[in-house]
Amino acid sequence: GMASSLDRLAGLIARLRSRRGCPWDRKQTHLSLIPYLREEAKELEKALRGGRWHEIEDELGDLLLQVLLHAQIASESGLFDIQDVAKSQYLKLKRRHPHVFGSRKFKTAEEVLLNWDAIKKKERLLRRADGFYRLIK
Repeated sequence: GMASSLDRLAGLIARLRSRRGCPWDRKQTHLSLIPYLREEAKELEKALRGGRWHEIEDELGDLLLQVLLHAQIASESGLFDIQDVAKSQYLKLKRRHPHVFGSRKFKTAEEVLLNWDAIKKKERLLRRADGFYRLIK
């Protein structure tokens, strides 16, 4: 069937980074893109404060381009791709919302935040342990 708009955009960015692509896009790195990421985030903030939905949509698109470019660069090195990014975020959100997807029940936003911080601390420890495990394996 027809690819989703997101898939088509990711494919277009892969093409821009390919040998038949654009010299500017091809030479970008994670570090060279940092100023653009900052600029796009600022422009999105301005659009959000202005409250004009068409500007917000446009600026969200510019920020999405940055996310997709970084994912494409990473995928060229065999590290991860945009699907991995989405899957990681999906799993993280499920883990961090046990009051929605699990049996925990919280009454207030404050309780949610306290639990969120506890989950983040546990995740950091697991990440460190996993990194260490890979080093000694």
